[in-house]
Amino acid sequence: MDRDACAAWLRLVLTPGVGNDTARRLLAAFGLPSAIWSQSPSAWETVTNGRIARAMQTVPPSLDAAVDRLMQWLSHDCHHVVTLADSHYPSALLQTADPPPMLYVQGRLDVLTHPRQLAIVGSRNPTPQGESNALEFARSLAQADVCVVSGLALGIDGAAHTGALEGGGTTIAVVGTGLDTVYPKRHEGLARRIAAHGAIVSEYPLGTPPLAAHFPQRNRIIAGLSQGTLVVEAAVRSGSLITARLAAEQGREVFAIPGSIHSPQARGCHALIRQGAKLVESAQDILEDLRLTEPTAASRPIPEGGEDSLLDAMGFDPVGLDALQARTGIDTPTLQARLLELELEGRVDRLPGGLLQRSGQA
Repeated sequence: MDRDACAAWLRLVLTPGVGNDTARRLLAAFGLPSAIWSQSPSAWETVTNGRIARAMQTVPPSLDAAVDRLMQWLSHDCHHVVTLADSHYPSALLQTADPPPMLYVQGRLDVLTHPRQLAIVGSRNPTPQGESNALEFARSLAQADVCVVSGLALGIDGAAHTGALEGGGTTIAVVGTGLDTVYPKRHEGLARRIAAHGAIVSEYPLGTPPLAAHFPQRNRIIAGLSQGTLVVEAAVRSGSLITARLAAEQGREVFAIPGSIHSPQARGCHALIRQGAKLVESAQDILEDLRLTEPTAASRPIPEGGEDSLLDAMGFDPVGLDALQARTGIDTPTLQARLLELELEGRVDRLPGGLLQRSGQA
C-alpha cells in the first residue's frame, strides 16, 4: 500500500464520529477511501448525517504523524495492513456483523485465511489444571492442523499460544493495542515466536495503548476468525464469556471444559454448558464435532451431485458457512457461488448471524 492509500484509509478510521459501521457504509456507497474523499459533503451526508459529514471536512490533526509512523512500520519485513478491499482479508471475519475496516498484521499473512481456526480463551488467573488443559488442547489441535486463535493475555491465552507452537502449528494473537506495543510485557518473547510462526493482529492504529475498553472489543475478532470457541476456565463475569456469546451470535460453535463445582474458575464454563455449549473432555471431541478429523477442505473433492448434495450437507438445521465448508470440502468462492444460486432459486434462506438454512420447499 502506497502512502496516498495509507493516508486515505487512516483518515477514514481516524475521523471523529466515523466508526466501523459508518466507514463500511461509505465504502459501499463510494468505493475505496480515495473515492470517498473526492465526494462533496452533501454526498457524504446522504450516507451519514450532517454532524459526521461536517466532521469529515476536517483532516484529523494527527493524520500526517500517523501516516509517517505507519509507513515506517510497513518498511519492516512481515508487517502488513489488510483492508476490507484486500483479498487477504479473512472471509470468516467478513461474515460477522462488525468487521474492522483495517487490520494490522505482524507475521505470516497466509494464516489469516487458514481453513481450520479455533479460538481458545479463558481466565487470566487459571488454576494449574486449567493452564495445563489449555496447553494440551492447543498442542493436540495444532498437531491436527488447526490454527489456534487467542488474545495474548496472561493465563489461558498464553498457554494456548504456547501449546500451538509446541505442537508445531500456527497461532494468531488478536490484541487490544497498536502492534508497536506488546501487552502484557511478560509476553514479549511469546509475541516474537507467534509473529515468526503465525500472526499478531490488531484493528487499532500504531501507538494505541492498552486501554481497558479495547479488550472486550477485540474479542469479536477472536470469535469471528474462528469456526468455534473453546472456553477452558472462566468466572461467571468474564471476558471469555463475551467471546463465547459473540461466537454463538455469529453462528459458530461454543465448547467448554467442565471443572470442579467448588472452583470459581469453572462456573463460567458450567454456565455456558447449561446454555447449550458443548461439553468437551478432549481435543478429539472438538475435531469430531467440527469434522476437522477429515482432510482440509482444499484437499477434498467437491461432492457428486451438485446443489442437491450441497442441500443434503446442509441438513435442515441452521448452519454457518465454515461448518458447511468443512462438511463439503468445497472451496470458499465456489461454495458462496452455489449458495447464491440456491438462494436466488428460493431453496436456501439467509438467517441472522451469518447462518444459512434450507427453505421449506427445498
